[in-house]
Amino acid sequence: MANKERTDGFLSNEEWLKIGGLTRQCVDACRIDPKYYEQYDVKKGLRDLDGKGVLAGLTEISEIKSMEQKDGKRVPAEGELYYRGYNVNELIKGFLAEKRYGFEETVYLLLTGKLPNARELASFCALLGEFYTLPKNFVRDIIMKSPSSDMMNTLMRCVLSLFPYDPNPNDTSPENVMRQCLQLIAEVPIFSVYSYAAASFYNNNESLVIHRPRQELSMAENILYMLRQDCKYTELEARVLDMALVLHAEHGGGNNSTFTTHVVTSSGTDTYSAVAAALASLKGPRHGGANIRVVRMFEDMKENVDTRDEAQVAGYLEALVDGKAFDGAGLIYGIGHAVYSLSDPRARIFKEFVEKLSYEKGLHEEYALYACVERLAPEIIGKKRKIYKGVSANVDFYSGFAYRLLNIPPELFTPIFAVARMAGWSAHRMEELVNAGKIIRPAYESVAARRDYVAMKDRK
Repeated sequence: MANKERTDGFLSNEEWLKIGGLTRQCVDACRIDPKYYEQYDVKKGLRDLDGKGVLAGLTEISEIKSMEQKDGKRVPAEGELYYRGYNVNELIKGFLAEKRYGFEETVYLLLTGKLPNARELASFCALLGEFYTLPKNFVRDIIMKSPSSDMMNTLMRCVLSLFPYDPNPNDTSPENVMRQCLQLIAEVPIFSVYSYAAASFYNNNESLVIHRPRQELSMAENILYMLRQDCKYTELEARVLDMALVLHAEHGGGNNSTFTTHVVTSSGTDTYSAVAAALASLKGPRHGGANIRVVRMFEDMKENVDTRDEAQVAGYLEALVDGKAFDGAGLIYGIGHAVYSLSDPRARIFKEFVEKLSYEKGLHEEYALYACVERLAPEIIGKKRKIYKGVSANVDFYSGFAYRLLNIPPELFTPIFAVARMAGWSAHRMEELVNAGKIIRPAYESVAARRDYVAMKDRK
């Protein structure tokens, strides 16, 4: 029987019924009795109940501190984040005091392990600027011809499409991988903004305006410059976005997308495939998509309660935890973190700048609502759930609000996370290649019962 060509992308009812039957069988076959996890001491999510991850490797790129030793016991502590041994808070104070944008300096530090002097930083920024261009016809052939409403999928396609343009795509020598990483650090912002412009033009009937990035601008400035039709932005807007890029640039080797980078890199694959895999991980709503959920949760709250009444806000939060509000997931999005306990240092730092921007935009009342939820949520969660460590606002709690203040569309929230995290992924890819020895292959214990083969005539 000849294969019939599908033109509408949909299946018939009969085909869907068949798929439904196969799915039910598959789901039943996939269920594992929870008792086995305890029996074999399996750490689900590769971490303990208190958030401590299973040690899978070593890194010098960054460190997350969320616990401390007291009287021989590990107890929750205020969160701290270090890039190459430097406290991120101190790094930020340093470049703010000297009125510099900090992302490029952060990228240099993560890649090289040292802070650049003025000459080194200027040379590095000029080198990045050389990569602020795409291959000939790339915009027409890759970005414009098949626009998607999902920017993360578009980013993956763009990254993988660079492979045939690269004269040495499979070369994993340090020099070639560094070149590829610098190229991607510079080009992912362009992919993101141009892809959004194409999707808006074809799918939303909006005007198509794209601007070439300027070599003399910082990464944060260029994103705002390319995104806005008039190319205009305030200094505070650019500094808040720069701060977001710095705080999202890296977060240890164990976060899902960075661990993915290590796993895929350990196989010996090319840089474009490794970065596409990391992007696929970051797309997930439990990872890079979390700030969108925060924004939508607040929109739902404003539709259903009087947010000026703290009692009603608290009632809504209780309904969230009980799974009776918003999406029924039982989560207060933006509150809590897999590792941090008493506080997320990124949220503490970012909060101050978001507040300043809320005044500039005339939206301080909305900022006050976020601050109210941040104060109420840990207490409400503590009443409803058993907490093994502290719970606090994470960086995603404020980043979505900050992007809204910057008039960045929700479709670009996660791509901007990717723009920042390209720095960390690049550093970890280099670290994995330099220290390579074995492909990453953890063990999975089989708990399936042994069965005898059944001949076709005897099967039910």
